[in-house]
Amino acid sequence: MSKKNANFAADLVAGIDPGAQAPAARRPGIGASVLAGRESRLAELATGSVVSRTHELVDPARCRMWAGHNREYALLNEERCADLIESIKAQGKQEMPAIVRRVKDDPAFDFEVICGARRHWTISWLRAHNYPDFRFLVDIRSLTDEEAFRLADLENRARDDLTDLERARDYLRALDAYYEGRQKVMAERINVTESWLSRYLDLARLPAELMAAFALPQDLRIKHVTAIKPLLKPEDRRQRVFAEAGRLAQVQSDRAAPMPVPDIIRALALAADPPKRSGSPKKSGKPETIVSEGGKPLLKVEAVDRKGLKLTLLPHAGGTRAEAEAALKALLDQHWS
Repeated sequence: MSKKNANFAADLVAGIDPGAQAPAARRPGIGASVLAGRESRLAELATGSVVSRTHELVDPARCRMWAGHNREYALLNEERCADLIESIKAQGKQEMPAIVRRVKDDPAFDFEVICGARRHWTISWLRAHNYPDFRFLVDIRSLTDEEAFRLADLENRARDDLTDLERARDYLRALDAYYEGRQKVMAERINVTESWLSRYLDLARLPAELMAAFALPQDLRIKHVTAIKPLLKPEDRRQRVFAEAGRLAQVQSDRAAPMPVPDIIRALALAADPPKRSGSPKKSGKPETIVSEGGKPLLKVEAVDRKGLKLTLLPHAGGTRAEAEAALKALLDQHWS
């Protein structure tokens, strides 16, 4: 080899980096990635940053309602669950799991439903109406009764499909069952004010004799309590209200449609404080109420002037049509020349 070629070869060998000839690092396999992912998941669970939930698809017939559930399951029907029926049919499955806990004392059931009565009813209904493959999606929890109550209340508090009366009765039951009758403690635990809770408890405590007046008690709202509660004191007013409630219940049993709640409350208020006078009104600018011989309001004369009379009929205040017609005739005889 010539000297020139020898120098070229030496330079070429010197320019080669021995480290560049090392074999490439082996790529981690799929198994290693899976193991690393599992280790990361376990670390998250251990630190509490991730909570693991157990969801199962079960037969709804193996689930019962928890005794403390805050919804009247017997009142559920196709109309009240129509939105959920259509949603599950459109999705092809139940998207939101119901919250349940395991049953140990009843071989007929595996779970009891804490939250999700409508979902349970809907899946059961769909299975019985041409959708036998639908199953009930549940989130299995380990809860005490008090924890179950608070969880159910939190989930359902903002729902419009849970009536005020259902919620009120649930609160009254929980007050004694979990909080030893201490309203302040209960309000703190469910994170509401005492006054807010008190209104619901007042609704739940309305006596059965008064509730008889409402053919659809589920229509009662918290806003109605402030008008109804004062009617129950003192005792003589209370008894008049109870008597009127019984009469209204009888009247509605003979009608195709129930009376609206505001009309019922007005009738109860009139019964609590019947007008002191009877007969035809005097000519004055003040409203006058004409009542029957039995003290039932028939008509209210709002105003009397040179142009005529302004009248309000009171058909739900307890008087009969014949008595109202007689009172109208007396007014005609008095004012129609």
